[in-house]
Amino acid sequence: MCNCSAPNESQHDTDSPGSDRVTLKKEIGLLSACAIIIGNIIGSGIFISPKGVLEHAGSVGLSLIVWVCGGGICTLGSMCYAELGVTIPKSGGDYSYVTEIFGGLVGFLLLWSAVLIMYPTTLAVIALTFSNYVLQPAFQDCLPPYIATRLLATICILFLTWVNCSSVRWATRIQDVFTVGKLLALALIIVVGLIQIGRGHYDALQPSVAFEFHQEPSVGQIALAFLQASFAYSGWNFLNYVTEEVVDPRKNLPRAIYISIPLVTLVYTMTNIAYFSSMTPEELLASNAVAVTFGEKLLGMFSWVMPISVALSTFGGINGYLFTSSRLCFSGAREGHLPYLLAMIHLKNCTPIPALLVCCIATIIIMCIGEMHNLINYVSFINYLSYGVTIAGLLYLRKKRPNLPRPIKVNLLIPVTYMVFWAVLLCFSLYSEPVVCGLGMVIMLTGVPVYFLGVRCKEKPKWIYRLVERVTYMGQKLCYVVFPQEDPSETSPLTASKAID
Repeated sequence: MCNCSAPNESQHDTDSPGSDRVTLKKEIGLLSACAIIIGNIIGSGIFISPKGVLEHAGSVGLSLIVWVCGGGICTLGSMCYAELGVTIPKSGGDYSYVTEIFGGLVGFLLLWSAVLIMYPTTLAVIALTFSNYVLQPAFQDCLPPYIATRLLATICILFLTWVNCSSVRWATRIQDVFTVGKLLALALIIVVGLIQIGRGHYDALQPSVAFEFHQEPSVGQIALAFLQASFAYSGWNFLNYVTEEVVDPRKNLPRAIYISIPLVTLVYTMTNIAYFSSMTPEELLASNAVAVTFGEKLLGMFSWVMPISVALSTFGGINGYLFTSSRLCFSGAREGHLPYLLAMIHLKNCTPIPALLVCCIATIIIMCIGEMHNLINYVSFINYLSYGVTIAGLLYLRKKRPNLPRPIKVNLLIPVTYMVFWAVLLCFSLYSEPVVCGLGMVIMLTGVPVYFLGVRCKEKPKWIYRLVERVTYMGQKLCYVVFPQEDPSETSPLTASKAID
């Protein structure tokens, strides 16, 4: 992770007169933008997290409140990200904003934790969920074999990496189709649940029963319930990672956010109500595959529909995470925080192939290490930490750069409310799970020496420069990639407005 490679001749092949301009293509319209947000949020979380939320909340009623409030908090956060996205219209999301506002070290620490553990782990969890649900019908009386689940998950990751390397249009079309598919799968659960309620099967939802606690509630446990729900909602900020590929981002980015987040909150809440219409809290807590248990109880001979529907949902989630997380590597390399090779795109397809390959390889490695499902609290903690730092950056930017052009300017109460909730949640999470949360902080802070030695230090041994240059040259030849050309008017608004401030 050092910025010590020097551009060579092959990196400038497209600068000759008459050559086509090589840049990221703007192929993400409003529909695809909504599909990216919805598709990234609705992955494996809604089929995994209900058990964790109920376990920590202690009652059906409180768990439903957590789901609604979790969506509300995401809405507040997404409104803040809409302002940042049109004020700093650069791909990279949290990382790009924090780097612009607080400087290289803070931005690098977010990048370090995201590339090292957060996104590969999340991708691994979704891929393993996909393979488990696909194989479930073939192994009805037992768990699918360990090797089979890893092999199928790896094949899925490799296939979608190939698709994303080949065409942005193919990747967004897959996202569009599978987003519709996963909404239809959840619609099936909701409709069947409403039919159950219409038949009078809503005992667990009655207030007198819904707030019967199977354990003594505590603020720490409620905080962990929110962390579990946040895993299901994670991805609400992912459109900000591909801002430079959005058509007219100043209009379509906030529109997509305002459409998608309330829709997902409604769908999640109704899905949990549907679960409780057919399962007792004890049955839900005992289930390792909530949607499959739901289908077995209510769909009879058509129960196979649920594992297939969940598999399709997670397939779309994998595609969305690959598409957006690779842009984070791309943005980090462009800022000099990762090897320059990762900032290059294919000469004809205009896709960031090296960044996609790094995301693919990191995910497969983590997937082979062991079981990932126990890391949900850990990943959610890092997610929330990065959200809070980013929105704190919005408040800092408001104070330091009051005259900066802001096409969208949210009420100051919105980021302040989010930050209060964020601080309370993290404090009680640290209190309840000090080892898990502390480990997350330690891994993030290990990026400090890496930053100063690999990024800030300019006087490295010459053999390191030669090695990195050689690897960069070979990577360019192998992947057929070059540096993209940028439009300064779109990606550097802060620099352009310094004279105003």
